[in-house]
Parts: sequence; C-alpha cells; structure tokens
Amino acid sequence: MSKVLYIKANIKPEGQSRTFRISDEFVESYKKQHPNDEVVVLDLYKEGIDFLRPEDLGVLFGPKTEESKKHPHLKYAYQFVEADKYIFAAPMWNLSIPAILKAYIDYISVTGITFKYTAEGPVGLCQNKKAIHIVTRGGEYKDMPYEMGDCYLRTILGFFGIEDIQTLAVDNTDSNPEGLEEILSQAIQQAQEIAVQF
Repeated sequence: MSKVLYIKANIKPEGQSRTFRISDEFVESYKKQHPNDEVVVLDLYKEGIDFLRPEDLGVLFGPKTEESKKHPHLKYAYQFVEADKYIFAAPMWNLSIPAILKAYIDYISVTGITFKYTAEGPVGLCQNKKAIHIVTRGGEYKDMPYEMGDCYLRTILGFFGIEDIQTLAVDNTDSNPEGLEEILSQAIQQAQEIAVQF
C-alpha cells in the first residue's frame, strides 16, 4: 500500500480550475487502479499556507524531535517525507508556479527531514519515490527557455532525491478558446492513462 499526497495549488473557486479538472480525473483513475492506496488531499489555499516569518526559523533549523513533528510548520515536511507518491496540480502563473506552492516548498525544504548535508554535499532523503506535475498553461510553452515553473519543481524534487518525475503539461488553454474543450478532453484521457501506471 502506498501513500499518495495530492497537492493542489490554485485559488480559483471549485469547478473553475482547468488544472483541477484534469488532476481530479487523474486521481479518480488512480484510485480505481490502486484501491488499497491512501490518497491525502492537501489544498494549499484551504490549508492557509503563508510565508515563513523570522520567528519560524528556530524550529526549521533546530533539532528534529518527536515534539517537533507537531509544529504547525514542520508537520508539512514530515507529511511530505512519509508519502510515497506526489501529485502536484498547479497552473503556470507568470512563467512559474503559484506563490503559495513556493511557500509550501519553503515549508518542506527542511534539513534533517527532506534532505541532509554531508561532507560530499547535500543528499535528498526522499529516494525511491515518484511525482507527477499536472499543469495548464495559457500559451505554447513547450521547450521555451522562459518556462520556469516545471523546471523549478523538477529541480527541487530532484534535490529531495525524487528522480521519477513526470509532467503532464497542457498548453494553449487561453490562446485557443475555440479548441479548449478538445484540449482538456485529450488531457483528461492522457491523465487517466498515466494514472494506471503511476
């Protein structure tokens, strides 16, 4: 049995996110194929993820104990490292990821939990796990040098030791309004197919 962390990052009201239309179908297909797995939904806006404050630094860089697992910030890092698979559902915003997802990554990038420092350099503590990033983008961004969201997410996950990373990028959701439903329909079908082997 695997534990799957479904991380959602979009401020749009329920039913209006194109990204979530695709990622929710991915999750439903995944559940059908893996009925014994536990899927934990983490909606970052509902969680109220905020930016780190100076008073938070002590616990982030301090000793990691059983008591620290209960801290409202460190709980996210512990939750992350205890999962086996990750689904990131986040649209492209301003060539990158939504700010709330970056804030969440700041919460989980904790030495001694998701990575550690050694004499040979940093080592990720999330090996043998897998992730998928489901992202919608308004224009055509495939192979563009200024696409920084998926690039960043892949880099930080690799830093954590996660090497098996897939991206389901759905382009032209704003630039092709006439073909939007067909684009989304094809993306949902692709998501359902990927979910079988995820």
